[in-house]
Amino acid sequence: MPEDKSLTLTEHLRELRSRLIKVVIVLAITTGLSLFFTDYIFRFLLVPAGGIKPVFIEVTEMLATYFKVALLSGFVIALPFILYQVVMFIAPGLKPRERKWLFIFLPAAFISFVAGALFCYYIMLPAALKFLLSFGADLVTPQIRISNYVDLVLGMMFWVGIVFETPLVMYFLARLGIVTPQAMGRFRKFFIVLAFVIAAVITPTPDPINQMLVAGSLIVLYEAGVLLARLAARARRRATESTS
Repeated sequence: MPEDKSLTLTEHLRELRSRLIKVVIVLAITTGLSLFFTDYIFRFLLVPAGGIKPVFIEVTEMLATYFKVALLSGFVIALPFILYQVVMFIAPGLKPRERKWLFIFLPAAFISFVAGALFCYYIMLPAALKFLLSFGADLVTPQIRISNYVDLVLGMMFWVGIVFETPLVMYFLARLGIVTPQAMGRFRKFFIVLAFVIAAVITPTPDPINQMLVAGSLIVLYEAGVLLARLAARARRRATESTS
């Protein structure tokens, strides 16, 4: 028996190594391909700045930022393959019901993240950057470092994408019976305060307009999550009644 367990563990480690190697190879390929389109990606990222042309003041700054953008672009392109490898590694150890929810959750999470990133790019970033770049412009001339600009834009898109996962997470928590819609409803008044705290943390501007925009989005997403949690609770009750 101990030998069988050791063999099983060895097989799992071999499978993990094999999948990691595949992920690294695909990531290297997608990053290499992204290098051919990095100029277009840079232009895309600069659109919310409204025609401002950033500068670089260190010898290696532009080169390092260029490869950072290429690597992140390659990761985004390779993400469906990476998620597939994760699912195929985890799925054999799950029950059929758990496997079903895993196959539903991961694509939905990816779509929610992309929706949040696009919301940030088209709605939040233009307003935030307009404020940041115009504040004090009558006194000084803004010289924006490209590394700082890219970090700001990508950071905001990432965190807003994470925030957009809120309704989905609430739905699955209710579907699994971990929390109830009633508990989420009672937590609403605390979440409103928490939404403004989160908005103050992830918003790069101190002005109330952008913070209200983020906090308002969080509150709307929470309310959507409560509605989805109610649907999940009903589906869970029906499933329990049908099996009893």
